[in-house]
Amino acid sequence: MTLPHVPLEGSLVRLEPLQEHHIPGLCAIGLDAELWRWTVTEVRTEADMRRYVEEAFAAAAAGSALPFATVHRASGRVVGSTRLAAIDLTNRRVEIGWTWLGREFQRTGMNTEAKYLMLAFAFETLGCNRVELKTDALNQKSRAAIRRIGAIEEGILRSHMISHGDRRRDTVYYSILREEWPSVREWFLERCP
Repeated sequence: MTLPHVPLEGSLVRLEPLQEHHIPGLCAIGLDAELWRWTVTEVRTEADMRRYVEEAFAAAAAGSALPFATVHRASGRVVGSTRLAAIDLTNRRVEIGWTWLGREFQRTGMNTEAKYLMLAFAFETLGCNRVELKTDALNQKSRAAIRRIGAIEEGILRSHMISHGDRRRDTVYYSILREEWPSVREWFLERCP
């Protein structure tokens, strides 16, 4: 099955399939070390951002990811990036991750709407039974946001990844299942314009 890599439209954001022309906009908003604090990727320069995008392209070419540029609909400005990844259509599961927004666009409802668009796409278009999310165990802000949207914490993988400064990162996994999607969807519809 060829994955449909199409724009996902909300009222605040448009998730556009990531392309080369998005790189300058991503650099304009994303060369901020604080945005990458809890990730295993360091993006500090335009060359780093280009590598980050090229890795996303390679994952898309392999059929394991659908990377998106997050675009503020009102201004047309690129404000971040996200992706569906670890795509496993045989077992009908995907992961939402690699998500970041420029600081001025955090806590604006844009990330919430982007998550809704991707969850709806995963459950309603791809027919997934499970959507996974994960974050650094130390990232309390991200953990709270993931719980807030209705994802269930499943456990911690200890020493799962190597982060900045050779720190061994523990990773917390969360999921939303197909049978949980209707109530999660209602939560989003009450909050997304």
